[in-house]
Amino acid sequence: MQVRTRTLTHLDWLEAEAIHILREVAGQCANPALLFSGGKDSICLLRLAEKAFRPGRFPFPLLHVDTGHNYPEVIEFRDRRAFDLGERLIVRSVADSMVRGTVVLKSTDESRNKHQSVTLLEAIEEFRFDACIGGARRDEEKARAKERVFSFRDSFGQWDPKNQLPELWNLYNARVHPGENIRAFPISNWTELDVWQYIEHERLELPSIYFAHRRAVVRRGGLLQPVTPLTPARDGDVVEDIPVRFRTVGDITCTAPIESTANTIARIIEETAVSTLSERGATRLDDQASEAAMEQRKKEGYF
Repeated sequence: MQVRTRTLTHLDWLEAEAIHILREVAGQCANPALLFSGGKDSICLLRLAEKAFRPGRFPFPLLHVDTGHNYPEVIEFRDRRAFDLGERLIVRSVADSMVRGTVVLKSTDESRNKHQSVTLLEAIEEFRFDACIGGARRDEEKARAKERVFSFRDSFGQWDPKNQLPELWNLYNARVHPGENIRAFPISNWTELDVWQYIEHERLELPSIYFAHRRAVVRRGGLLQPVTPLTPARDGDVVEDIPVRFRTVGDITCTAPIESTANTIARIIEETAVSTLSERGATRLDDQASEAAMEQRKKEGYF
């Protein structure tokens, strides 16, 4: 009898590794949470969690730290996807931290994005989470590339790249003392192109702003910035109505689209394959300010 075999693709290997990591988190940690923003990376995490734990419920809730200034298309998708899955979604807002006085803006128009760290740490303390599963990837920028798959955070929620648990032979160690925390990154070894290929392979639904659409923008510092009530045009700005899409989604004040006519996943994959700029370098205004911006934020508790 002839036995048929199937050659595993690189996506099969990446998926298997990510499912293994998710199960390690569930097996080793007492009270984890999965960070879900409605963005493409966390959408992939949800599908991986389905494959790891269905037909049972996820062994963790979904958690989103909302700046209050996110794109409405993404927030609507976040809520609908959590509802469709029947999973618990916990939302904590930077605005709540502002009311408590733990976040104080320097000015009314200051971006809330960097203050997410405070709200995240407060949510970890509130629910006593000992691990947070995130969709960070090594190819996003330099600080991300320094991460372990299981990233240790001390009792202050801080990340020290010189004080990390070894991961010899891909053995993951989630042992922490009370008050300490693990950030786990199941798709750490994926690239942006891998994410889009997986989305295509799994036929995953996405927020509409990932696809090309016309939007009013201005050009600042080599990047496009959408014209919105939060980010209005300034004197001297030339407002253009052009086709754009988003490579990453986040706070409106710091997430820039790129000029694009790619309105299908296949076309997005083609664009991504030839892109010479990293995802965050091309689209995040907060990371443009300094090469050390992300590393500093991570040391302060950002995921």
